[in-house]
Amino acid sequence: MYENLLVEKRDRIAFITINRPNQLNALNKLTIAELHNALEDANNDEGVRVIILTGSGEKSFVAGADIKEFADFSIAQGGELAQKGQETLFTFIERLSKPVIAAVNGFALGGGLELAMASHIRVASNTARMGLPEVGLGVIPGYGGTQRLAQLVGRGKANEMVFTAGMIKADEALTWGLVNHVVEPAELMAKAEEIAHKIMANSGTAIAAAIRAINAGFEDGKNGYDAEIEEFGKCFGTEEFTEGTTAFLEKRKPNFK
Repeated sequence: MYENLLVEKRDRIAFITINRPNQLNALNKLTIAELHNALEDANNDEGVRVIILTGSGEKSFVAGADIKEFADFSIAQGGELAQKGQETLFTFIERLSKPVIAAVNGFALGGGLELAMASHIRVASNTARMGLPEVGLGVIPGYGGTQRLAQLVGRGKANEMVFTAGMIKADEALTWGLVNHVVEPAELMAKAEEIAHKIMANSGTAIAAAIRAINAGFEDGKNGYDAEIEEFGKCFGTEEFTEGTTAFLEKRKPNFK
């Protein structure tokens, strides 16, 4: 079905693996388009509650964009590349109604780190290396990297990482809040699945509302507190609110559909 992806659905989790190991899973146009389609399918699948995104092989999550595709672009083409990429994949992921966990199994550089940062939760192997090396090519991150990195690690550290084009190790990424957990390589997928199962014990409609409310606080022209009030109120009209509160009062576990 996909040329550059492996997709598996198991135990209400969609596993999407970027499968270009000979290119260190670099993002080209086709891979970005396929990721959009696979993520959209998983988001619309009622049998899927959580999405886990990873890269094939042991070396790389995604080692950046495929530079040969845009090395001769004009100013206009460069701007279009960034805009289309953000709309098709990076902002798209951030706004999905189902949580996306990035299982970072190796190098996450440039577009690869931007892909991980667009995901809702990040788990990294202790062998992972992360960075935004674009200024070394005479360009800057164009898939949301300058914005999301500063949101996650703070402006000063983001400046350092972008300006030096350097890589940081997984433990440093954990210290700065760039990733949620760091584990041994053999434990990476198990940790991602553990988090997924904890998520699945809760209300899917409430989690979708929480994603929208959290995102609102980082979007221009939106007031995160107002969005929270609106989403909070809407929860009262859902079947899962009725089930959750009834289960609590009856001292039993809720049975969310």
